[in-house]
Order: sequence, then C-alpha cells, then structure tokens
Amino acid sequence: MPSHNLAHIQIGNLDVLGYSVAGEETVVAMPQLDVCFDIGKAPDQVIPINHVLLTHGHMDHAAGIAYYLSHRQFCGLSPGTVLAPPNTLSPIRQILNAWSKLDGSRIKSNLVAVGPGEEYPVKPNLFVRVFPTKHTVGAVGFSVLERRKKLREEYQGLTGPQLVELKRQGIEIDRPLEIPLVSYLGDTQYVDFSQLDYISNSRLLIAECTFYEEEHAGRAEAGRHMHIEELGPLLERMNNEFVLLTHLTQRTSLSDARRMLKEKLPSSVYSKVLLLMEHLPKGRRKKGVCKPKSSEVQ
Repeated sequence: MPSHNLAHIQIGNLDVLGYSVAGEETVVAMPQLDVCFDIGKAPDQVIPINHVLLTHGHMDHAAGIAYYLSHRQFCGLSPGTVLAPPNTLSPIRQILNAWSKLDGSRIKSNLVAVGPGEEYPVKPNLFVRVFPTKHTVGAVGFSVLERRKKLREEYQGLTGPQLVELKRQGIEIDRPLEIPLVSYLGDTQYVDFSQLDYISNSRLLIAECTFYEEEHAGRAEAGRHMHIEELGPLLERMNNEFVLLTHLTQRTSLSDARRMLKEKLPSSVYSKVLLLMEHLPKGRRKKGVCKPKSSEVQ
C-alpha cells in the first residue's frame, strides 16, 4: 500500500506524480522519464525511480534522501543516483553515514555533483541539463531533453540506398536535434527563464508559485519565492504547452489560488495552467500539518 497520497496528472503519454505544499513537502516524479524532482519525504511510489534531481537542501525538498536510498537497497534495487548542487553533497554524506550507523549497514548511493550548464544522461537519448536558480546558495533547476537525429534537408529526397552510400562514404547525413520535454524550476525567486530556449520551449514547465495575495509580496521576496505578480508576465513570454504550479503556501487555499490565477493571467496563459494539488485523489486532500506563524516566512 502506498505510504502517501500523491496527485496524479497525465500529460500526453507522461504521468506526473507529486505532492507540494510550501514548508511541508515537495516531490514531483515522472516515471516514464525515470526522474524525480526533489524527494520530499520519499513516498513509496518514487522508490523505483532511478534518478533524484535535487534542487537544494531544504528539508521539505530533501528529507527523504536517506530513506529513498536505504529502501532501494532493502528492495534489492541498484543504488539510486542523486544529482545535487556540489555544496549539498558533504552534508548528505554525513546524513547517510549517521543513518548507516543507526541502521547497522552501509547505505549505498551514487551522489553526483552538478552545476549550471552541466548535463547528465538518464536514458538512451534522454539527458538532464542543469541551470541556475535564485533561492539558496547553489540552488539549481533541471530540464529533461530528448536527443534525436534528423535527416539534413539536402538529403531528404534521396532513396534508402543513396543514403546508405553517403554514410559509407563517411558523409554526415543527420543533424542533432534536441527536444525539451520538461523543465523544473524548483524553489526560486523571479528569474527571466524565457532567456533559456530549452526552458521556454519545454512542453511542460513545472514552476513554483508560492504566494498569491498582494500582502504576501514581501514574504515572497524575503523567502526568495515566486509571487503571482511575477509569474504572470514570465509565463506570457514562454512557449510551454502546459504549466504545472507547485509549492502553494498554506496561507492560501487552492480555490483562492485558482481564482486569482484566473483574474491575473491572460486567458491564453490561464488555459495552460494546472495546480498540482488539485489532482490529489478525491476526498484525500489534506490540510497542512501546521499553519505558519504570522512572523514566519515560507
């Protein structure tokens, strides 16, 4: 039985499983791509996924790392691969060492330090590209792209045997083609991500929008999070087919967030927008474990 109720959305031939409430937990998994963006508290449904893409080390995004790795070992799976900013790896190793001592056996892992501009293969013809965000020191986001080859225009009218002959002669008849599938911003204050083509043109953009009320603009700035007033103009410049919003503050209800999105966004943008937590199983949408104090910043 799953340890956790997760939202489930199908976008084309891809499933998105996740849970995201600011300050409580954020985990977003895409099983067909074999990636999990952040790990939250490591719900059982994400344990079989081989790659965790960790944006930063805050506990609501990273608390489940040790359980994820340990439970894979318990289930007889290969060590999970965790891609994470370089400044997070030493503390993660310390956590794993401590849990290994408590557990009585070493927790195996494949920890990979990644920074902006770096790439990492996750499947044949599928790779992750890392980009910088603005949240904690070293925080990053991730794009998953497909790499294909396309026949060059000048050879498109040729027959199969003719193409084979050109290849025999060592002529490069294909050109590389990158198809951006999904980009995950993680926690971040406003950045003009439209400047990066592979983010702007990702079929699916997974973006945080933590704060919605006007009086919460200061909280967004202090916590380095996105406010709806910043999100709207950004999305207008993007070319994404779908936009999935995460990390809603516990101070705002889903219904109020949906209403404000409709008020603030142009209809052409609003029609693309999904709220992750609206897709929890019916009757199982839970309230946050606590309501933040008025002095706290999520």
